Amino acid sequence: MGRVDLPEQLNPIGGAAHSESVLTGPAAGIGAFGIWALFPIYFNQFGTEVSPWEILLHRMIWASAFLLIIVLLTRRLDSLRGLIKRPKALMALGGSALAITVNWGTFIWAVNHGQILQSSLGYYINPLLNVFLGYCFLGERLHPLQRLAVGIAAGGVVIALVGYGRMPWLALIMAASFGLYGLIRKQVEVDSVTGLLIETLLLLPFAAAWLISMHVRDQTVFLQAGRYIDGLLIGAGLVTIVPLMLFAVAARRLRLATLGILQYIAPTGHFLIGVFLYGEIFTAADAVTFGCIWVGLFLYTTDMWMHHRKHLRLQ
Repeated sequence: MGRVDLPEQLNPIGGAAHSESVLTGPAAGIGAFGIWALFPIYFNQFGTEVSPWEILLHRMIWASAFLLIIVLLTRRLDSLRGLIKRPKALMALGGSALAITVNWGTFIWAVNHGQILQSSLGYYINPLLNVFLGYCFLGERLHPLQRLAVGIAAGGVVIALVGYGRMPWLALIMAASFGLYGLIRKQVEVDSVTGLLIETLLLLPFAAAWLISMHVRDQTVFLQAGRYIDGLLIGAGLVTIVPLMLFAVAARRLRLATLGILQYIAPTGHFLIGVFLYGEIFTAADAVTFGCIWVGLFLYTTDMWMHHRKHLRLQ
């Protein structure tokens, strides 16, 4: 998944713009999270013949190429030039680039090794982790229900570890890396497209060098395994940015509370795909951890709706 930035203010849209957004906003939001929900199917198509690291490197390289085209077509070069002149912003984006690389790489590895449930759990944990990170690093106040939600979620992980000796490492790495990514990006004033372009460009030399090294050691399959695999590798960059574009449309037209609900589409899709399509076993440890996370998310969502309704009454 790419970055999911929720708008910080709830700006109702009026008049003709509102009527136009009635369908556009929800459709774009469902489209974005729906595509993210189907990511396990896409990346599972590579099978075991393609290294997860080659998939990751191609995803980074082709995403940067497609993003550069979009920046040129949408005339965002001034924004790009302005960002390049901000050393502190570039350093921050370097950190976020590393975080999203860890997230992408862990997700691809999990899918290719039959651990889709772990990716589902990771993205379920993420909203609660974001609340906790905001409290720790941004001085954001935790509401009572949010404290309870975070506590129950953490309890689920502890119970799974103590009672079943099973720590969901992949899920925690995905949640932590994506949470850190969001924390860094929240503090850098840049739009999603330009920011992601800079992140991929910063990593491009390393990705290219790593891919060349793998090719020299005959560890790559690009241009050797047929057009289908080549198309999937190139398409990995495209499927990275398409939902991001749709989300940008949705974020401008939907309220925060609505986006907060829609974000559960992706991990729910991962969960259903892992269990029912690929037959991953849902163990007792999984039941405990997922159950606690789901209770925590219910409390978090309830708290979000309560404060949303309060905000509307004050308008």
